[in-house]
Amino acid sequence: MAYTFDAQKTKDAIVTWIRDWFEENGRGCNAIVGISGGKDSSCVAALCAEALGRDRVIGILMPNGEQFDIDMSKLLVEHLGIRHYIFNIKDAYQAMQSQFEAVTGDSPLSTQATTNLGPRLRMTTLYLYAQTFNGRVANTCNLSEDWVGYSTKYGDAAGDFSPCSNLTVQEVKAVGRACGLPDVLVDKVPIDGLCGKTDEDNLGFTYATLDRYIREGICEDDAIREKIDTRHVRNLFKLQLMPAFQNDLPILAKKN
Repeated sequence: MAYTFDAQKTKDAIVTWIRDWFEENGRGCNAIVGISGGKDSSCVAALCAEALGRDRVIGILMPNGEQFDIDMSKLLVEHLGIRHYIFNIKDAYQAMQSQFEAVTGDSPLSTQATTNLGPRLRMTTLYLYAQTFNGRVANTCNLSEDWVGYSTKYGDAAGDFSPCSNLTVQEVKAVGRACGLPDVLVDKVPIDGLCGKTDEDNLGFTYATLDRYIREGICEDDAIREKIDTRHVRNLFKLQLMPAFQNDLPILAKKN
């Protein structure tokens, strides 16, 4: 069924939610946001700046060597007027690969491991800043990417609070516009930064198609619907709490 989305109302609700979350989980703490220059990190940073004040938002730019679109990240932090740091992960990225090959007999990392190494190093970097600057790390994922597993577990899928993980790509863009973000940031085509392909090229379908399927249950192309469903099922483990063995031993600690 069709639905309507009120971007302004949603934006205001998220701002209130962020304030409430910090009041309970980090009163006076800063929001640490990894800045890529894309719609997701731009929207999350803008929401945090409105909720907490720009003085309590710290943006971390984390190129891996030369980043061709880092000017977009710089544009965002300048637009919001937030403190920011540039932390290049190239040396750590290369050192991890070299050390792996050294201890495994020159066996190179698998393609998947190489792909996920960058996001995991970036998350480590964000927590370095969070624990140094009294911060809480923002997760910048959206519902569309999470739905099909287009994220790295313990990488960009990690964080302490997640303002936009229940919003589709189209909804994140709408909220970004409600935040007053420049169109160039909201409409920036997401690219994986590895092979030069767009996210949609890698996925094999558009976010518009995925978003409509998520919200309305409609996807006219059977092959694409099956591809989405398959990816969703295979990647559910990324969205669930880590399973733990259950036993009958008592837990008698008093709960307030």
